[in-house]
Amino acid sequence: MPKLQLHPENIEDPQVLIDLCPFGAMQMGENGLEINAACKMCRLCVRKGPKGAVEYIEDEKKPEIDKSEWKGIAVYVDHVDGKIHPVTFELLGKAREMADKIHQPVQAVFIGSHIQEEAKELLHYGADQVFVYDKPELARFAIEPYTNVFEDHILKNKPSSILVGATTVGRQLAPRVAARMHTGLTADCTILKMDENTDLNQIRPAFGGNIMAHIKTPNHRPQMATVRYKIMNAPERKEEADGEVVVCEVAPERLESHVEVLDIVKKPKEESIENADVLVVAGRGVKSEQDLAMLEELADMLHGQLACTRPLVEAGLMPAKKQIGLSGRTVRPKLIITCGVSGAVQFTAGMDHSDQIVAINTDPQAPIFQTANYCVVGDLYDVIPPLMEKIRAQKGA
Repeated sequence: MPKLQLHPENIEDPQVLIDLCPFGAMQMGENGLEINAACKMCRLCVRKGPKGAVEYIEDEKKPEIDKSEWKGIAVYVDHVDGKIHPVTFELLGKAREMADKIHQPVQAVFIGSHIQEEAKELLHYGADQVFVYDKPELARFAIEPYTNVFEDHILKNKPSSILVGATTVGRQLAPRVAARMHTGLTADCTILKMDENTDLNQIRPAFGGNIMAHIKTPNHRPQMATVRYKIMNAPERKEEADGEVVVCEVAPERLESHVEVLDIVKKPKEESIENADVLVVAGRGVKSEQDLAMLEELADMLHGQLACTRPLVEAGLMPAKKQIGLSGRTVRPKLIITCGVSGAVQFTAGMDHSDQIVAINTDPQAPIFQTANYCVVGDLYDVIPPLMEKIRAQKGA
């Protein structure tokens, strides 16, 4: 880490630096003037303080990694009892696209029990090799053995990049593996691009969606990123299965876990907005439960579901599981109708891959109109009731 170093011999009046720092990071201690943890490295003290009083010391240049030793893009196969999560196919499609650019293979890492037959299916979606760790001890996800097995794969096969679905399992496993490998991890990427030199350009909204952060880890391998379900496009299933399934072995002691699972209770099955073909979304412009009741009726008429943006969850009008956006769910319906939604980046990042987007807003300058396929400027009560009447008339015809 870069640091600031004080030179007391060049400081005549410490109070000058104390008053200069906008963060209160300069203070008098037992040994004189000190820099505390409030320092934001703005370097105002270097530029505006007494000459030579504070020195900014850069990081030592890190040795460059030999990128030629690391080849391929690995995808973690997310599954429950061998049933592969669809996010895996989406990531295989993206991995195939990037791997073709740098002429490297796509690896799938499948960890579980009795999964060898299911592993063959991955060869139809762009994987060149499926590395299968098939052991009874790996039947259910456990953080210690799964991390150990993933580490075993990385050390033996040295993939340059690793993609993990941002599922409940992926969000636990990816950071643990990244810490084990002393490498970086970018969470919830919305865009991935591969450079010719095999550096992975990981792009995600940051600072509340106000900027798009471009993140690279050029001095470390592997590079790691998690991606939410329905952000990437899943490839078409190929008739021919190209590639091979590689059955892997791992030392028995690496399968041990310090956590014993006593029981697994399945949640009752419920409808999720992630799987809905039609969504009606209530935004900040929806103020009352009466408005919500009207939108829910519209959703029912279209055989869809009612969803919302963050303000309605914070106001207690809708449950968190109905929220769309970076802090909610990512959706990809055939039709989405937004009502009173302004269209902040945090929201649009969670739904902009929908097939058809209809936006209703009283503000003609609302950002959502930049994303929508059809834009309606107007009040909900001027637009929704006539629309519902037309739907009823069509159904009655």
